Amino acid sequence: MPADDRSFLEVLRGPNPTTSFEFFPPKDDEGEDVLWKTIADLEALDPTFVSVTYGAGGTSQERTVRITARIAEQTSMRPVGHLTLVAQTKGEIESVLKQYAAAGVDDVLVLRGDPKGGPRAPWEPHPDGMNHAIDLVELASELGGFCIGVAAFPEGHPDAESLEHDAEVLVAKANAGADYAITQLFFRASDYFSLVERVRELGSDIPIVPGIMPILNFSQVARMAELSGAALPPEVLEQIEPIQDDKDAVRAKGIELATQLCRDLLAGGAPGLHFITLNRSKATREIFEALRADNLV
Repeated sequence: MPADDRSFLEVLRGPNPTTSFEFFPPKDDEGEDVLWKTIADLEALDPTFVSVTYGAGGTSQERTVRITARIAEQTSMRPVGHLTLVAQTKGEIESVLKQYAAAGVDDVLVLRGDPKGGPRAPWEPHPDGMNHAIDLVELASELGGFCIGVAAFPEGHPDAESLEHDAEVLVAKANAGADYAITQLFFRASDYFSLVERVRELGSDIPIVPGIMPILNFSQVARMAELSGAALPPEVLEQIEPIQDDKDAVRAKGIELATQLCRDLLAGGAPGLHFITLNRSKATREIFEALRADNLV
C-alpha cells in the first residue's frame, strides 16, 4: 500500500507537484510481463499514483482491474482504477467499482470512453447502461468512499460544441462529485493554461493535472493526437517533420520538447504531471531525471 497515508485529494492540493504514470492494459501474458518490469522500474521514482487504462472500446476490463488490484496489494504505489461506460450495463459498472473498493483501490478515474468503432465513431450507449461521464461520477459518488477523477481536454473534446461548453461540462462533473481531472495529451502549455482559466472563470477550483506524452514515434503520436482531437502545433511540426525518418533524432527531440513543456507547466502552477508511458519506462525516466536535476520534482 502507498507509504503516503494522506488522502489523494490532500496530495493533489498540497504544495508539491505530483507525478504519476499511466499504463495501458497488455493484450497477452508476454505484454503483461513487460508492463510489470516497467512498473518495477518506475516504482523507484516514487510516483504519487499510477493508473492502468481500459483497452479500446472498453476491452480488457478484467485484466485492467486485476493489474490495478495487484498494484495495490504488492507495491508501494497508489493505484487509480480506470472505468468507462462502454458496452456495460449500470449493474456491471457498479460491480467494477465494488471490485476496486474490495481490492483497496479508493481512487478512480471515470470516463465515458471511446466507442467500439474508435474515438471518432458515433457514441452508442448500452441499452441498460449510462450515457455520459457525469452519470458515472454520480454513481461513484453515491457508492461513496472514492476520490473521483475525470478527463479534461485542453483543446476541447472532439464532440464539444465550443471550448466554453467543454469547460462547462468539466465544471458540471466537478459539481457532481469529481475531485480532480487529468487532461488528454497536448503539446502547448498555453492550451492547458487556457483550459484552467476557463474553468476558474466558471467558479471551479478542481485540480487539473496535465497529461504528458513525449513524441517518440512521429506517426504513432500524430495518429493518437488526431484521434483525441489534439493538434500537433506548427512550432512542434517544424522541429519534428524534417527529422521524421530518423528515429533516434525524433526520440531525442521528442524528449527535449516534452521536458520543456513540463518545465513550462510547473512554472505556471500546474499541480503535477501525468506521464502517458505506453508501458515503457526509459523515456519517462529521462524526462523525470531532467526535471529532478532542475529541482522541479
